[in-house]
Amino acid sequence: MRSFIVFGGAAAAEIAGCFAFWAWLRLGASPWWLLPGAASLGLFACLLTLVESDHAGRAYAAYGGIYILASVLWLWLAEGSRPDRWDVIGAAICLAGAAIILFGPRPATG
Repeated sequence: MRSFIVFGGAAAAEIAGCFAFWAWLRLGASPWWLLPGAASLGLFACLLTLVESDHAGRAYAAYGGIYILASVLWLWLAEGSRPDRWDVIGAAICLAGAAIILFGPRPATG
């Protein structure tokens, strides 16, 4: 459960950081947006190191599902565009995949 909380924080930090760059490049926001954006992306990277996983690649792969759900929520809550059924179905499939990657049985290593 802790991993999903960390993933949620990482997703919020990554999306906020990426949105700062989006706002600067696509919405004409001030270049000052890049400072909190870069800090947010740094926080994202640090948070991913807190996930309980023996391998970084596995943690990143599982995080992908959480990131997709968080992106759909961002679409709805921050951008005001309600997700359609395909957004919801896709996010649910990705969450299932993330859970399988993170919690699937693995052979014991000696």
